[in-house]
Amino acid sequence: MNVYHGIESFKPLPFAVVTSGTFDGVHLGHQKILNRLTEIARNSGSAGAAGQTVVLTFWPHPRTVVSNDSQDLKLLSTLDEKVELLEQAGIDNLIIIPFTRSFSELTSEEFIRQILLDKIGTRKLVIGYDHRFGRNREGGFDYIRQHAPEYGFEVEEIPRQDVEAVGVSSSKIRAALLEGNLRIATQFLGRPYSLTGTIVKGRQLGRTIGFPTANIQIDDHEKLIPANGVYAVDVLYRNQLLQGAMNIGTRPTVAGTNRTIEVYIFDFNQDIYGEHLTVKLRAYLRPEMKFNGLPELVEQMNRDVERAKGILGNG
Repeated sequence: MNVYHGIESFKPLPFAVVTSGTFDGVHLGHQKILNRLTEIARNSGSAGAAGQTVVLTFWPHPRTVVSNDSQDLKLLSTLDEKVELLEQAGIDNLIIIPFTRSFSELTSEEFIRQILLDKIGTRKLVIGYDHRFGRNREGGFDYIRQHAPEYGFEVEEIPRQDVEAVGVSSSKIRAALLEGNLRIATQFLGRPYSLTGTIVKGRQLGRTIGFPTANIQIDDHEKLIPANGVYAVDVLYRNQLLQGAMNIGTRPTVAGTNRTIEVYIFDFNQDIYGEHLTVKLRAYLRPEMKFNGLPELVEQMNRDVERAKGILGNG
C-alpha cells in the first residue's frame, strides 16, 4: 500500500475508485465499504489503466478540531493501527489529510473539485450510508448523486452494516468498551480490541505475591482505554503469541490511586522493561474489586488466571 501524508505528492490516477472518512477502528461497517471498493477496482478500468483503490482519511480526527467535546473523544485506533488495518484490507493507496480548521472550511463543492477530481482523478466514489463531508457536513450521497454527471464520476452508497439488527458505528463500539461490553465491541469490530504500549516499571508488588505483571504505558494518549476490570488477553511480543490476564484500574486493595494497565503473562519470566507489546482483549472476566487484604486478592487472581486459561484454550 502506498501511504501519502498529505495530498500534494499524490498524482491523479487513470481510474481511481475512492472512499473517504475517518475510519476509526476500521470496523465491520468500514470493512463493508472497503470490500466493495476493491471489488469495483478489480472489475474496472482497462488493460492500460487498471482501477486502483484510494482511501482518503483525516488526522487528527475531525471532531478534535471542530467540536467542543474534543477533549472527551478517545479513539479506537491510533494512526499507525489504522494504516496497518487498511493495508490488511488490501487498499492500494492511502492519503492522510492533515485536518485543520482551514481544511474544515472547504465547501462540499470545493472538496469534490479540488480533492476528489483535481488531486485524485476520481472515477468512482463509494461512501457509507450516513457519510457527510464539506463545511458543516453539508455534502452527502443525495448531493453527489444530483451533481455526478457534471463531475464525471459515479457514486455508490453502501447500506449500513448490521449485526443482530444493530447498525455498526465507531460511537457504539466506544460506548461498549467503556461499559465493559467486550462481546459487542468484538462483534462490531470483527476482531478483538487491542492496546499497544511500552513496558514501564510499576510498584512491582505482583512479584511479591507470585504474579509478576508487565505495566503497560499506552503510546497514544488519545487511544480509548476500556472499562476497569480483569480481561483474558492474547499478548504479542516480538512476534510471539502469548496469553495472559490483564487488569485495568486503580488497584484499590493495595491503596492505588493512579489508573494502570497490568498484564500477567502466563509461563513467561523475562525482563522486558522498555520494550513494546500488544494485548488483544478476548474476554471481560469481572469488574475491578477491593478485597480484604492480599490473601483474598491472591485467591481471586488464581481464579481469574484459571478462567482466562480456559477461555484462551490454555487450560
